[in-house]
Amino acid sequence: METETIKQQAEAPKPQTTTISGSEAVLQALLGEGVETIFGYPGGAIMPIYDALYDYNDRLNHILVRHEQGAIHAAQGYARTSGRTGVVFATSGPGATNLVTGLADAMIDSTPVVCITGQVFAHLLGTDAFQETDVINITTPVTKWNYQVTDATEIPGVLAKAFYIAGSGRPGPVVIDITKNAQLQMFPCPTYQKCSHIRSYRPKPIVRKEFVEQAAKLINEAERPFVIFGQGVILGNAEKEFIKFIEKSGIPCAWTIMGMSAIPTDHPLATGMLGMHGNYGPNLLTNECDVLIAVGMRFDDRVTGRLDKYAKQAKVVHLDIDPAEIDKNVKAAVPVWGDCKETLPMLTALVEQKCYPQWLQKFKDCQQKEEDKVIKDELHPKTEVLTMGEVIDVLNELTKGEAVIVTDVGQHQMVACRYTHFTKSRSNITSGGLGTMGFALPAAIGAKFGAPDRTVVAIIGDGGFQMTLQELGTIMQFQPNVKIIILNNNFLGMVRQWQQLFHEKRYSFVDITSPDFVQVAKGFSIQGHSIHERDKLRSALETMLNHKSSYLLEVMVGKENNVFPMVPQGRGVAEIVLSKEEV
Repeated sequence: METETIKQQAEAPKPQTTTISGSEAVLQALLGEGVETIFGYPGGAIMPIYDALYDYNDRLNHILVRHEQGAIHAAQGYARTSGRTGVVFATSGPGATNLVTGLADAMIDSTPVVCITGQVFAHLLGTDAFQETDVINITTPVTKWNYQVTDATEIPGVLAKAFYIAGSGRPGPVVIDITKNAQLQMFPCPTYQKCSHIRSYRPKPIVRKEFVEQAAKLINEAERPFVIFGQGVILGNAEKEFIKFIEKSGIPCAWTIMGMSAIPTDHPLATGMLGMHGNYGPNLLTNECDVLIAVGMRFDDRVTGRLDKYAKQAKVVHLDIDPAEIDKNVKAAVPVWGDCKETLPMLTALVEQKCYPQWLQKFKDCQQKEEDKVIKDELHPKTEVLTMGEVIDVLNELTKGEAVIVTDVGQHQMVACRYTHFTKSRSNITSGGLGTMGFALPAAIGAKFGAPDRTVVAIIGDGGFQMTLQELGTIMQFQPNVKIIILNNNFLGMVRQWQQLFHEKRYSFVDITSPDFVQVAKGFSIQGHSIHERDKLRSALETMLNHKSSYLLEVMVGKENNVFPMVPQGRGVAEIVLSKEEV
């Protein structure tokens, strides 16, 4: 048998080789991975790759951003709408370090991105050469994997591993740092082979059937079960499997900010969003359920509030692909390791067909209380001043829940995530874990390239917009049809809200002066308009959506409006408040 195997290996066709440069090998690898779009910015240390790219313009679409942070946020937006791995090019030194914020953002939000950075010649490493930075040690804490290539022969295998690691299991960012000599080096490059296995890396843990059975037993015996789910449902492409599970079990469910859009927001079993500014019912009743089923979420502090007051009465069933998340923050009675696309059908087969009308009614009662005390005034205010919520409400009517909504970070983010309606998955693109101001504009550009047939609307605050507004130049040059709404309250609103509620209204450096955003957009050949009147809101939004290219709409909203409900920091989720008087 061994002799026969050796004979078969000897007779097997050997991969063909072609002598090419390391730079061309990079591009061949990208083509082998099915990459179509790259976001990047050239520089000295990555110039050989850009020189090779000159001959690949018909096969690889390179988007020249205006800042490397814009490149990685765009790659994140691309990955989140397309379900594919985003790709970034950057040069050494400041080019690479400008990626760090986006890497941290992608890491905590589990976004697959491969960043290829140029590096100085290998013989100059460690000499403080011009634009040399130790990229590997800098990015180790914020990447799923990183590696420095100093010999071109490594490039095909290393990039194959990079794409496999970035996109498999719990996704995340990868950095491949390639020295300039490796980019220039000629070598016999074999036909590119994708990676499908790494000996020391197991992206999916083995599913233990006995734990699935234990979970089903707990669920079947429960009187007040509650499902909370996160982005793991989306990353696992398990939206259909999840809906089958909740509809058979009849259990009410709520989403984290990253899980939003995995199911239609108007699903009969959907109770809203969890978290600091989530809906009243899901937060309050987390501490009344008897079995808490967590699917593809990590019990972030913004979801749990004080851990010593979180769901102490409940038996927790935790489904997650990353074993490190099990028991990290909340102790699980039953851990179900594995890809939820695999574990959810197994669980669904074992749970009983049920419904919980009285339990579900409690969520509806909470929702009615929130409607009366918060939502009514936010969506249909009696004051003359526009609110962020009513802008989102009219936008919902016009887009019918079919748009991709990309939000920045702040009050507008919380309002948009609270009130936007979604009918399709991969529609809510936001910076969840890191909370990166400046995320939305470049991410919306990437989102449009990832979903060219969908309407993409970026909702941004006046503060966050000024952090990356240079990416309007990317829109001007490459013409992605991105709709931009700036909700302008002339404040760094979320910080101001905290200063009002917890720091005796001592507004320290949150009153921000902004330029004429419409004129700024005009300078980038983007049309725009600014409004502050309620009777012009609908027509202004219609004009924006119907415009054939990118458009900027500034809406002036109330300066000191607050976002409620709110779980004040240091309190438990059951201590959620509906107004500033309750803080």
